[in-house]
Amino acid sequence: MKRALVIGAGPAGLMAAEEMARAGLHVTVAEAKPSVARKFLMAGKSGLNITKDQPFEAFVAAYEQPALRPMLEAFGPAQVIAWAEALEQEVFTGSSGRVFPKAMKASPLLRAWLARLAALGVDIKTRHRWLGGQSFDTPTGQVALAADVTVLAMGGASWARLGSDGAWVAQMPDLVAPFQPANMGFAVAWSRHMEPLFGAPVKPVALRAGGIKHRGEFVVSRRGLEGSGIYAVSKVMREGAPLWLDLMPDVTLQQIESRLAKAGKQSLPNALKRLKLDPVKRALFFEFGKDRDTSVAQTLKNLPIAHAGPRPMDEAISTAGGLRFEALTEGLMLKSQPNIFAAGEMLDWEAPTGGYLITACLATGKWAGRHAAQAA
Repeated sequence: MKRALVIGAGPAGLMAAEEMARAGLHVTVAEAKPSVARKFLMAGKSGLNITKDQPFEAFVAAYEQPALRPMLEAFGPAQVIAWAEALEQEVFTGSSGRVFPKAMKASPLLRAWLARLAALGVDIKTRHRWLGGQSFDTPTGQVALAADVTVLAMGGASWARLGSDGAWVAQMPDLVAPFQPANMGFAVAWSRHMEPLFGAPVKPVALRAGGIKHRGEFVVSRRGLEGSGIYAVSKVMREGAPLWLDLMPDVTLQQIESRLAKAGKQSLPNALKRLKLDPVKRALFFEFGKDRDTSVAQTLKNLPIAHAGPRPMDEAISTAGGLRFEALTEGLMLKSQPNIFAAGEMLDWEAPTGGYLITACLATGKWAGRHAAQAA
């Protein structure tokens, strides 16, 4: 029986392992951490968003990486839903198209998946940190795991404590586009008057950056700005686009001006209260907009947000950068290393939150596993 090795036991690695086991290979999965799929489980703590139910062209456009298209055509949203249901995890689709298991958590899905892998004969070895080649550091010393084919699925470079530390880059630096944070918060040096509002959500709000307009919400934290609304524009902000907020997206400029005119002469804080702005929005106005040359109404509709750049990469939900597709064959094999394949977040792609990240990890894992099995 041909032997296959998977390095990394996240969604991409486990999917590659399943694909190769179904093809008749004896599969060993090596994981550096004491348990598998730690980032996957962390994602499930706030509700495991496994994919997004939307027309395929809109779905694939979110990645801005043409090389992913055939993999997502083979294993896209419909296939992800079928995969979860085959593991006896009922799913539901929210109003935004995001798809979740009804249990919401990742642990029931992971348990069912690991049971299936065990039934297929997949051998999972934890506390096996890759040293390069087929060598691993373990609690009992260095070991070698021989294989006819190998799939690398070691993740990106965020959430190192969960296993994605990017250390593998040292083994192949010439093949890698530098990692950058993706879906991350931005640092802000707040003045003291903001402190009572740390943790407060800002909603509804319209965010604008680099030609992107997004209606959503975010959170004011001690560290800066975080949350889904910020993540939606984080890529263009990382590239230098300024951020502007519309604090009253449901009210026109003319309506705000009319309400302020009817209020007559009064202090600015009272005028903002009259507009029924909640405390966090009033605080943001005074933090970033009180000394502008524009009118109060114009500032409320177009508030510039000053920040100190992205928060550290290890805090990011995901990363951009990784193994360049130019260094890989269409089957995701390293051109410079025959029978070595790669999948998941260690590839050079990025995507927004909302089910895109997990779907692409599963799709690339399945694709790499299939082509690795054919090469064995």
